[in-house]
Amino acid sequence: MKIGIPRALVYWKRPYFWETFFKKLGFEVLLSPQTNKEIVGLGVMIADPETCFSNKVYLGHLKWLEGRSDMVFVPRLKTNKEKLEYCPRFFALPDSVKILIKTPVLSEVFDERKEGFKKTLERLGRKLGKGRKEIRAASETALSEERERKKKEEEDFFRQVQSEKPKIVLVSHPYNLYDDYVNMGAREKLENLGVEVIFIDQVPIDKARPPRSNPKPHYWPKFHWEFAKEIMDQIDALLAYNIAGAIEISSFACGSDSVLKEFVEKRFKDNGIPFLYLIIDEQSGEAGFQTRLEAFVDTLKK
Repeated sequence: MKIGIPRALVYWKRPYFWETFFKKLGFEVLLSPQTNKEIVGLGVMIADPETCFSNKVYLGHLKWLEGRSDMVFVPRLKTNKEKLEYCPRFFALPDSVKILIKTPVLSEVFDERKEGFKKTLERLGRKLGKGRKEIRAASETALSEERERKKKEEEDFFRQVQSEKPKIVLVSHPYNLYDDYVNMGAREKLENLGVEVIFIDQVPIDKARPPRSNPKPHYWPKFHWEFAKEIMDQIDALLAYNIAGAIEISSFACGSDSVLKEFVEKRFKDNGIPFLYLIIDEQSGEAGFQTRLEAFVDTLKK
């Protein structure tokens, strides 16, 4: 049996975890390819007008997988281990995709407000006809590999903050940060301009050193979105280091980002760090994007 996994949106919440889990259970896994013009076009054609750009990209990946696998895995993410909610769009994904493709959808509700992640994995494995022992072995292997990758990311972060180049942090959701087509190669473009690029997703909250000076006190509300609390905590951890600038990349029509952006911008500017806000969608042009990055980097060098 072949299980298809769209390489977009919810995939990047636990990258590489799911293919390891399903492969250890004995299934063939088909990942959709890296995002490209064709995939985005597929998503735009079937999305409703109010859908955010990130969901359009996801639907394109989903459509690409249609007919290429026996089933497509679309988890319903509701809350994480801290009982914080994911984006509301994540809640409805399994329901909406069943309308859009003919390939059967494999899903499970991951709501750690009600049960632990491993317990939900057991229920998912049983849907596929696997026993508890097999499921637990696959879970442990996938979680172990996930921890190793996280450790490598932390090592990369501590190496980057020691760089003598000006350091710019890219603030966004992982499905924007790690998709070079979606973010129009922002990392490579900035590196070619002579700066060190740090993804906010890589900043370790619990291992960063204390700030060298006292940052302004917290002023944001108690967020119920997992990504909002995580990003704000990571920004606070980042203030311990010499950061030259911050760039936030947001998908067009992302309602939650429109709220979070105000807090992100204020946090950086209150601590004297220049800030640039960029919105991306299927109409974004490379030339204008490059020009804004160049102008921002030029201001940091003056």
